[in-house]
Amino acid sequence: MTDRLTASLIERYGSACVPRYTSYPTAPHFSAEINEADYRSWLAVLPEGADASLYVHVPFCRAMCWYCGCHTTVAAREAPVTRYVASLLDEIRLVASHASRPISVSHLHFGGGTPTMMRPDQMRALMAELRARFVFRDSAEVAIEIDPRTLSPGMAAALGTSGFNRASLGVQSFDRAVQRAINRVQSFEETKSAVDRLRASGIARINFDLIYGLPLQSIESCIDTVQMALRLMPDRIAVFGYAHVPFFKKHQRRIEASSLADGEERWAQARAIADALVAASYVEIGLDHFALPDDPLALAAARGTLRRNFQGYTTDQAELLIGLGASAIGRMPMGYVQNVVAIPEYQRRVENGRLPIARGYRFNGEDCLRAALIERLMCDRRVDVGALCRTFSVDAASLLAHAKLEPFIADGLLERQGTSIAVKPHAFPLVRSIAAAFDAHLSTAGDHHSRAI
Repeated sequence: MTDRLTASLIERYGSACVPRYTSYPTAPHFSAEINEADYRSWLAVLPEGADASLYVHVPFCRAMCWYCGCHTTVAAREAPVTRYVASLLDEIRLVASHASRPISVSHLHFGGGTPTMMRPDQMRALMAELRARFVFRDSAEVAIEIDPRTLSPGMAAALGTSGFNRASLGVQSFDRAVQRAINRVQSFEETKSAVDRLRASGIARINFDLIYGLPLQSIESCIDTVQMALRLMPDRIAVFGYAHVPFFKKHQRRIEASSLADGEERWAQARAIADALVAASYVEIGLDHFALPDDPLALAAARGTLRRNFQGYTTDQAELLIGLGASAIGRMPMGYVQNVVAIPEYQRRVENGRLPIARGYRFNGEDCLRAALIERLMCDRRVDVGALCRTFSVDAASLLAHAKLEPFIADGLLERQGTSIAVKPHAFPLVRSIAAAFDAHLSTAGDHHSRAI
């Protein structure tokens, strides 16, 4: 037993293909048994007083980044985006009309794709419609994902006047060889210009996304990227491991598997990035996020109120999620719903006055308990299984027995005292594999997940 991650432990547990656990159960378990009628009935009985998050998906990019795992498509012309925005406006009205009460919003997130491919006037129209149909709290976080290469001065100004207060910029790597290998050439100057425009427009909170495990990447290039990013002082930095799933995302076949690091090298890259950020006074949060000490994410982690959802680690406490746009996922008290992925079919359904639900999942059995257990492990590195089981009237001894945690304990990755378990500090990079012990659905998911490290 050792208090460090050895090569054998990384190979044994880090090579496992397991979910990122931004939801539970995960999307591969959604089915067409849940449909538009279910969503309509769920919206009709929303609980009083509950806040909601809104997620708006814009599935268009100017060019395809070969590492991308998102639902997006390349749009060379403006017309497809214009029609899509019209469909989004219609869906916003549809959802609001089916809700049993005015929905109070504590978080709004625009994701993609590249949401800022819209024209500034289209963004203003969308935000005006959202504010007309939903009740935004004064403290609401309004965030958007941005490709710095395409952010115009006009769009930056529109985001500021529309009430956005956080922006997440895709950086990935500043290494030019890596950028060419992933078809995303983006200079430091382009990134700095986007940051300057956003801050000048009143958007004070800036996030960066970095990726390790990309083709041709090295520990040295990872550290160089961090040092360049620090010159712009983002409030948060998310550090994701590249998920190579060419069987699921065909454009990833353009990336040569031989150019990718093995598990031990990936771990070394991730640790080098983390060490550099911690040395720069960022707080390490959960599995893959870092934040300045005064950022709300760092404060939530310190208070034990950190959450995890489809955007990763978050301060968002809302249990209700309204997903808008093609492929968007929503979460109701009864289960998950997901919109049609194909853009033309999404548009046809909305234009015909239909909620564009393609599939979903109805919570049953121990789903909510297991979701809570996994979330607390992912957020807090520890969980009192007994206390949560009592909340759900479930026998903790039986659940722990079926979880089969003994190998993790024997290998020095996990500690157990009574019904409480804690991931040892050196083992937290393997927390996805540990959390998977509580996943009752995992064995039926097939090859839909990425390596733990």
